[in-house]
Amino acid sequence: MKGTDKYIWIIILGLLLAGCRRQLSELYNDPDQATEASIPKLLTQMLDNNRVRPSYWEIRTFVVLQTGIYSQTVGYLNHLTAYQQNASYTADRWSDFYRTGANGSGILVHYRAMEQAFKEITQPGQQRQQAVYMAAAKIVLLDQATQMVDMWGDIPFFKAGSLGANGSMSYAPFDDGASIYAYALDELRTLAEYFSTLQLTTVTQATFTQQDILLHGDLKSWQQYANALRLRLWMRLADYKPAEARTAVLEIVQNPAMYPLPDGMNYVPGRDDLLLKPLSNYEGDLYLALSELNNISAPHYLLDSAMKPTNDPRIPVFFDKYGRNINGVFVPNTEYNGLPVDVSATIQQPLIGAYAIMDSATFLLNRALPGIHFTAAEVNFLKAEAYQRWGGGDARSYYERAIRQSIAFYFYLNSLNTTTRDPLPPPAEAAIQSFLQEPGIDFDAAPAERLKRIATQKWIHLGFLQSVQAWTEYRRTGFPELHFMQLPLPGFESPPQRLTYPTVETAYNPYYSNVKEQDTRDRKIFWQVK
Repeated sequence: MKGTDKYIWIIILGLLLAGCRRQLSELYNDPDQATEASIPKLLTQMLDNNRVRPSYWEIRTFVVLQTGIYSQTVGYLNHLTAYQQNASYTADRWSDFYRTGANGSGILVHYRAMEQAFKEITQPGQQRQQAVYMAAAKIVLLDQATQMVDMWGDIPFFKAGSLGANGSMSYAPFDDGASIYAYALDELRTLAEYFSTLQLTTVTQATFTQQDILLHGDLKSWQQYANALRLRLWMRLADYKPAEARTAVLEIVQNPAMYPLPDGMNYVPGRDDLLLKPLSNYEGDLYLALSELNNISAPHYLLDSAMKPTNDPRIPVFFDKYGRNINGVFVPNTEYNGLPVDVSATIQQPLIGAYAIMDSATFLLNRALPGIHFTAAEVNFLKAEAYQRWGGGDARSYYERAIRQSIAFYFYLNSLNTTTRDPLPPPAEAAIQSFLQEPGIDFDAAPAERLKRIATQKWIHLGFLQSVQAWTEYRRTGFPELHFMQLPLPGFESPPQRLTYPTVETAYNPYYSNVKEQDTRDRKIFWQVK
């Protein structure tokens, strides 16, 4: 690369590093003082993602307005525009993948900067030492890119952010979502193999451990992350490419030595999950994010249809019973009830106090809530579905293990809050055994019903903290069988199948014309064949 192009990239890389608005000084030298491209520091910036963490902005502007409603993992009022995406906030979410900003970490732009810096390495042996950062970054990139596909469909990807390659800023063409998935699956296999045999020098391992704020330099965890993501993506293709998905998935789940997964066979919550912890100086919580638009209420289907009928032991850490002020006196509710979704907002709003709300200790006032990349429970729900579909393993055992892990995980989240109230004790083994035998939970059912129960329990587990995954899996499987009230706004009577593209693409990207006809809210994502 020559002259001006090189200096442009030096300036951009410096700005990326100097633009950090959150304090990461505990993790590496002050990024505001950075003046040169640093691949390790760029990885840390890439990982420091408040779109993964349950930040105020992510929950308030994206989850409770879009994915939380479309998956019914949050309570909501049936206002006229309830199913209409907020164009400004969804544009923010889109842009935070492509550029650095205050809320997202600019996944793609940071990765392109790392690629360019990697190409510029001239010292012998340095590329070999820096390769681990590139591999970790690519796993995160592919995770987030495929989630973008799950929400929007075709996206600019392969040529997006390629300023350093051509020396000019330009818009990139839209790439087919199926092609992005295929690329991700191939790359993730290679990346998992890379981490399986990787040995770092003492110095490189120490630096990687310091910069890796997600998995703290644990090479096996990065291998597991790549394998788990492959498993998730192949299962997403189970109805789109059933033969290929069957072969690939069974190869993964039946060969744990070759393809280790974060499945928590001796599960310890937090340790065996892939979680992004809050920064040490974080002092926020989700109370305002969930209460400002009246999304604090317990979702009706989640509580009344999915959890209460089966005496779900997670109810006390999911919800508070709440109550109402009557003549100046707070009268607590005596039962857990979810906010109905089959009546208008004018009926819902005055009655909010009569219904349960999100638990204050676990969710509303918990400053220690992590961002979730993967949990052991999700892995085992995926295994259970695979074995139920295609045989080759004990679907029941993985289904029950996933439920046990989900229970443990949510009580773990509750225990992270040490200021609101004392953590609730986890349920006893007898209570869990009884729950697993409840009608609607018990695995003694017809094959189709088993798949429905696996999907429903996974949806419960994903919840609003993983609302993108919950919405995606709901569209893929059709479960649970959610009811949405039809609203009278023309064109927005029901939730969409996908998000439509933001103005930055529709107005300025010359390649938008190639996807304009398919840019409708009712067009299904390529893997959605049901």
